[in-house]
Amino acid sequence: MNTTLNEVTARIRERSAKLRGDYLARIAQMNNRQRGFERMGCANVAHAVAALPANDKLRIVAEKAPHLGVVTAYNDMLSAHQPYEDYPAQIRAEAHRLGATVQVAGGVPAMCDGVTQGLPGMELSLFSRDTIAMSTAIALTHDVFDAALLLGICDKIVPGLLIGALHFGHLPTVFVPAGPMGTGISNSEKAKVRELYAQGKVGRDELLKSESAAYHGAGTCTFYGTANSNQMLLEAMGLHVPGSAFVHPHDDLRTALTREAVATALNISGRVAGKAAKPIGHVVDERCIVNAMVALLATGGSTNHLIHWVAVARSAGILINWTDFSDLSGVVPLLARVYPNGSADVNQFQAAGGPSFVIRELLDAGLMHEDVLSVGGDNLRPYTTVPRAVGQGGEVVREALPAAPIDDSVVRTASAPFSATGGLKLLDGNLGRAVIKSSAVPEDRHTIEAPCRIFTTQEAMLAAFKNGELEKDVVVVVRFQGPHANGMPELHKLTPPLAVLQGKGFRVALVTDGRMSGASGKVPAAIHVSPEALAGGPLAKLRDGDVVRVCAVNGVLAALVDEAEWAARESVTLNPAEADVNAHGLGRELFAGLRRNVLSAEEGAVTWL
Repeated sequence: MNTTLNEVTARIRERSAKLRGDYLARIAQMNNRQRGFERMGCANVAHAVAALPANDKLRIVAEKAPHLGVVTAYNDMLSAHQPYEDYPAQIRAEAHRLGATVQVAGGVPAMCDGVTQGLPGMELSLFSRDTIAMSTAIALTHDVFDAALLLGICDKIVPGLLIGALHFGHLPTVFVPAGPMGTGISNSEKAKVRELYAQGKVGRDELLKSESAAYHGAGTCTFYGTANSNQMLLEAMGLHVPGSAFVHPHDDLRTALTREAVATALNISGRVAGKAAKPIGHVVDERCIVNAMVALLATGGSTNHLIHWVAVARSAGILINWTDFSDLSGVVPLLARVYPNGSADVNQFQAAGGPSFVIRELLDAGLMHEDVLSVGGDNLRPYTTVPRAVGQGGEVVREALPAAPIDDSVVRTASAPFSATGGLKLLDGNLGRAVIKSSAVPEDRHTIEAPCRIFTTQEAMLAAFKNGELEKDVVVVVRFQGPHANGMPELHKLTPPLAVLQGKGFRVALVTDGRMSGASGKVPAAIHVSPEALAGGPLAKLRDGDVVRVCAVNGVLAALVDEAEWAARESVTLNPAEADVNAHGLGRELFAGLRRNVLSAEEGAVTWL
């Protein structure tokens, strides 16, 4: 095993000892109870089964058959989640075949960041994660289930479901994905049209035609953003049926894998003779969390997970921070190039070996913990194989991948990686702590030093760009975009103009206390700056024209200002009118308490503590 991997795991275990011990004690206490229907009053039972067919009532009450709960994030607004419409029927039919019963315990909200991008609704996006976690808790609070199946894929939905499930750590849980949409136009072609639109060289009709060719059917968007990073991490954590992340929604194999998820949930429920229960709180330990961190780094995944997985870990009684990510990044090689850190999409990634190839290489290199529980076995090795459906019944068999990469432009072995270090980098300095997705940035842009231009909204920056005010070497600073200020929206509107400036030869970078996901592309972006400006962070001391250094080589984020002058400076604040803009409209009033109480990005932007 890699020494750094072991050291990081050991310090996480030591740091978390009290919190994790208390968490496991609560799981043990919950597991010592009678089964749900046996400990409930008759009126409670009657309510619980009132709408079920008579045969199911008989199975539950008299035969005491295993009972599964489904929490679904189905809606028609998310292309990735639309296929979930008929999953409850599939799951129910398979459970009946296996002698079990199923109820949909509840639904959770799921917003599409692609729809709300750059609009006021995006200011609810980050907080939707904890809303989903609470909704998951409400669903599972019916407390009659032997195991749970969680249906979710996209950005905040998977972390929210996972956080909610981990607060029911005694309950065995399987995540059920639905897969990516088919490949549309290339991501590079899509990005080119966006840049042309930003320059006024093509109109709205051309832009809409391009976007519609990229996002065109059921399934997850095909770039490697937060949604698909979620799926990679769930594979690495052993919470999926092995190899199920990136199978198309309408492939016969997808149906077979969904049926297998039902059988898996029953097998880990503790209700099948000879099969031990696997509560999710036992599966997700510090080794499992480290495996997720490693998988993120090895694939150059979404920077959002430096926020989300801190919150996920905390839900399991485990404390991680950005230094842990940074130290792992120093030893974890980059094994995948998927857009935006390459030209391939997730379908090409899957065809080249996908998560199975990456996990195998990391395990064989001693860079992941193999000896962990998973829903697919007693270790992580099953996640190095590729599933295939055979026969009329769609039985799933698994096959080993070839030793060499199928396409070495998409995946590489650990012995010959794209880069010796991971795709994410921690930045630190007198402007605070931030992260940068260095895997997507050309090496000659890993260090940018230039005078800054400061904005408090995306719209103000776009106006300056259109007026030609940014045609120079510049570090664009967009502050007052953190969780306290306005819910920390993703600032994707900034990507095309910054790419245009970089394409003209200017040395540009972005610094913000907001988010960019994996969509900053090839422009260096120091994001998630913590503490945020509204919470007294040093970003509020910055003035137009200060020279700012963003260095992904040495991990530096600093204003090159005389120390005495910097110490004497006062922080700027938002005036009441500016602050009020983000407080009202489209339901933002309802989230005022979350904005007030949220922790910093590095603390997971948690709202429940």
